[in-house]
Amino acid sequence: MRDRNQSPPTYRAVMLTKAGGPDALQCVDLPIEQPGTGQLRVRVRAAGVGSTDLLMFAGGYLYAPKIPFVPGYEIAGVVDAIGAGVTGFTVGQRVAALTVYGGYGELLVREAEHFLPIPDDVSDVEAAAVILNYVTAWQVIHRVAKVRSGQTALVTGAAGGVGTAALQLLRLAGVTTYGAASAKKHGTVLKLGATPIDYRRAPIDRVMRSLEPQGVDHVFDAVGGANIGLCIGAARRGGMVVGYGFMGVAGKLATAAMFLNLYVGSRMRGRYGAFYGITRVYRKDPRPLREDLPKIFRLVADKKIDPLVAITLPLLAARQAIERLATGSVEGKIVLTSP
Repeated sequence: MRDRNQSPPTYRAVMLTKAGGPDALQCVDLPIEQPGTGQLRVRVRAAGVGSTDLLMFAGGYLYAPKIPFVPGYEIAGVVDAIGAGVTGFTVGQRVAALTVYGGYGELLVREAEHFLPIPDDVSDVEAAAVILNYVTAWQVIHRVAKVRSGQTALVTGAAGGVGTAALQLLRLAGVTTYGAASAKKHGTVLKLGATPIDYRRAPIDRVMRSLEPQGVDHVFDAVGGANIGLCIGAARRGGMVVGYGFMGVAGKLATAAMFLNLYVGSRMRGRYGAFYGITRVYRKDPRPLREDLPKIFRLVADKKIDPLVAITLPLLAARQAIERLATGSVEGKIVLTSP
C-alpha cells in the first residue's frame, strides 16, 4: 500500500496554459489516472503535429476543452491498462486514435471505442502521420467529391500535411492533379506526381485556366478566406470546390463570409461548394473514420503511399514543433516520438 505522505505517481505532458503562441506550452507533471469503465490507458509513442493545433492556441477551437489542457490531435501508442467492461484489447497492443486533444503527453486515458489497432507492418511514426491528414484527404476525395479516374483536380496548400496526402491519394485514384505551393516547395509537388502551380506568380484561377481552359473538375482548398473565390474560378462549370481547414480565416464575420462564398458563391457561378471537417464528421458518426483508417494503414503497409514526415522530435518538444510549424516552411508532417 502506498504511503499517504508519498506523492502520487505522475507522467509528463505538454500543456497549453493560456491563449497565445507556442510560449503558452509548458511541460507539466500530471497524476496518472486509472482507466474507468469502458476506457483504455495508452502510453503514447508518437503524436502528430498539425495546423489544427495552432487554431487551439487562440482558445476558440470548437472541439477543444477549456484552457488549460494538453493538445495533441492524433496518437499512436500501446495499451497500458484496460478498464472494466472493455473487450477486444490486450495490454501491450499497438493502437491509434483521433484524440483531438491529449496527445502531447506520455499517457492518455480515453474511451476504448476511439482506438483502432495498428498493423504490424505500419510503424508508430507512420500511423501517427496518417490519422488526421490521410483520413481527411481520403474522405474529401472519396466521400465528398467522389472523384473518378480521368478527372482533374487542384490542391491548395499542396506541400502541407493534408496537401501531400491528397496528392498521393489522387494519383492512386487516376486523377490528373495540380498542386498550388510556393516555388521552393515545387520539388515536393513534382515528386508526388502533380504539376506544381505558383500561386504567387498570378491569381490561381488565371494560372489554372492557362493549363486547363475549362477549369478542373475538383478543387480541394485548405486555405480559405479570399482564396475561396479564386478556387471557384479555377473549377469548371458543374465542378466542385471542397473547403477544409480554413487557416486563412480569422474572426466570426470573415468565417461567415467565407462560408457564404463557398456555398452561395459557388452555386451562383455554376459550381458546387462543400465543407469538410474531420472532427465534425467523426463526432456525428465515427463509422467513416473506423472504415477509412484501416484502408490507409493497408496502403502504407503495401507501400502504395509514403507519409511525408518532415521531421521527428521528442514527445515533450511540442513547443519546438509548433514553432517550426508556425513558420509555414514545413513540407509534410511533424511527428513527436517517445522511446
